[in-house]
Amino acid sequence: MILVTAAHGNQGKLLVPMLLTSGAKVRASVRSEESARALRSAGVDDVVVGDLGDPGVLARAVAGVDEVYYVGPALHPGEREVGFTAVDAAAAAGVRHFVFSSVLHAITTDLVQHEVKRDIEEHLLSSGLDFTILQPANYMLRHRLLPAFRDGVFRLSWSLDRRQSMVDVADVTAVAAAVLLGGEGHHGATYELASPGRYTAHDIAATISEVIARQVVAKEIGPEDFLKAALGVKSADEAPYQARLLRAISARYSSHDFVGNPNVLGWLLGRPPTTFREFVQREFDAFRTTAVQHPSVHAGPGGPS
Repeated sequence: MILVTAAHGNQGKLLVPMLLTSGAKVRASVRSEESARALRSAGVDDVVVGDLGDPGVLARAVAGVDEVYYVGPALHPGEREVGFTAVDAAAAAGVRHFVFSSVLHAITTDLVQHEVKRDIEEHLLSSGLDFTILQPANYMLRHRLLPAFRDGVFRLSWSLDRRQSMVDVADVTAVAAAVLLGGEGHHGATYELASPGRYTAHDIAATISEVIARQVVAKEIGPEDFLKAALGVKSADEAPYQARLLRAISARYSSHDFVGNPNVLGWLLGRPPTTFREFVQREFDAFRTTAVQHPSVHAGPGGPS
């Protein structure tokens, strides 16, 4: 049996169906009953609902499990402690293989969430568990494209001139499925996952412009504005840990490029990784289809072209 944490998140929504299609037995761990209902309707019979920071919930989640795909609670001040506890619980339960979804260049310790994941990696290495660590670059995410599709503006909370590597979440989950289903061949490995290309915000805007055949401009926003939009808060004071984390991201990415190499990802996939342009085209096609079916959902200045 394979336990997938955060099973209704960005990765889980793609990974769980892949595992089920392969015939694997899956246990899903989610925080809310709403997410649990969605997973059950998708064919997952074994769902654990609750906060993995609760030892009782965690014990139920890992009991009888052969493999764990662990995605920690993003933007959570207890992410390090929950990660440590999850590793320890898996070891105590006799889990055979622990796969940790970390982050590209976890050694970059002036990034708060990287330091946390670096510490969890070290704890995992010392646990005695067979492990695989995945280190994906920044995700290509649909919601970051929607303002560009609607309004012709791509917003970023750091310097528009710094370069970044990205990766399609679908490629990451394809690797995760291969690692979980691939036997011992991936045990003890740490894999950096990045797609081709190193993009400034202006490069990103230009690529989106090419795909949608309408000019898109890049605009830098402050971390506080990004925090308010991302978390739905009126002030950064309402979320001090998250504000610290996002300020660190803005500072690091404004002063240094954050880039990776696509070779490992291509080798693991057995095909070229998804490019950013291919991702934008895929998401724009979906956006236009949805806009035709539900025009009020995507209405905004300029509208979909």
